[in-house]
Amino acid sequence: MAGPRKARRNRGSGIGDRKKGASPDPGSRIPDPGRSPSVWLQELTWEEVAAYLRARDTILVPFGTTEQHGPAGPLGLDGYVAIALAEDAARQAGVLAAPPVWYGDSSHHLGFPGTVSLRTETLMQVVYDVVRSLARHGFRRVLLINGHKWTNLPALTSAARNIREFELPGVRTAVADPMYLARGIAGRLKHAVEHHAGELEISQVLYKFPHTIRTEKLSDAACEFDRLLGPFGTTDLFGAGGRDSIDQPWTSGEQRQHAPTGQFSSNRAASADTGRQYHDYMVERLVEFLAWWQRQPTGPDAGGPGPVPTDEDRP
Repeated sequence: MAGPRKARRNRGSGIGDRKKGASPDPGSRIPDPGRSPSVWLQELTWEEVAAYLRARDTILVPFGTTEQHGPAGPLGLDGYVAIALAEDAARQAGVLAAPPVWYGDSSHHLGFPGTVSLRTETLMQVVYDVVRSLARHGFRRVLLINGHKWTNLPALTSAARNIREFELPGVRTAVADPMYLARGIAGRLKHAVEHHAGELEISQVLYKFPHTIRTEKLSDAACEFDRLLGPFGTTDLFGAGGRDSIDQPWTSGEQRQHAPTGQFSSNRAASADTGRQYHDYMVERLVEFLAWWQRQPTGPDAGGPGPVPTDEDRP
């Protein structure tokens, strides 16, 4: 296998190799609303955000992790997945993206150096505070994009539901996750079961951030799920046939023992072309969703920014 390749510039995200002071890439520009120079909130001034909010009220918030992804994948892989989806969907839909959250629910990976984990309840509080801040300024549609398939979902989904139900009914929230968003294409692309550090997520990041993937370390390493979890284990996150399963959480020590390399499924067949197809499909679906979502009413109290809720009002 060839060694790591030079990074493809990911302009407009703040994480590529654009030199300080260089103008944003026109491809990252919002087509019209607010005439913002970038889709990324952190690259705008407050006046540019205010101008955007006079035309639109939608923002995407990418959530990733800092956790091991085997010998071939970087610790930030889930963050790169969420960033790539948020940036490309925001650019095509003409909306904004908030700065990425690089930490998630990763306690089961703490047996590997470099992993940094938030407790589930901490991640929920992060969602609450981010949505509150955005709602205060007039954002009324907040789409959370999860790059950490499955495991971040309990926190993200519960927080997104709670804040609407108990605090901000006029703010629409939604959660997008590749495990559900890519069901229509995953089975046509993958050559093996897909799990942690598997072919599809490695391919997506190889396509968007090639400098982060150690291609010489792609391998067929995989967990023996049937032996470890019996007939009710989830062996394939995109598995066909609707296999019945029961969630059986591992401790970090058990995971290090069961998956000594950190990789759960084969990624040997990973390629930038597979990553392109996988990524572009999800972006297209996100853009379709955003077009529909922005036509929906936001609720009874969507008139304008209000006061910050007190502690008694918060979930």
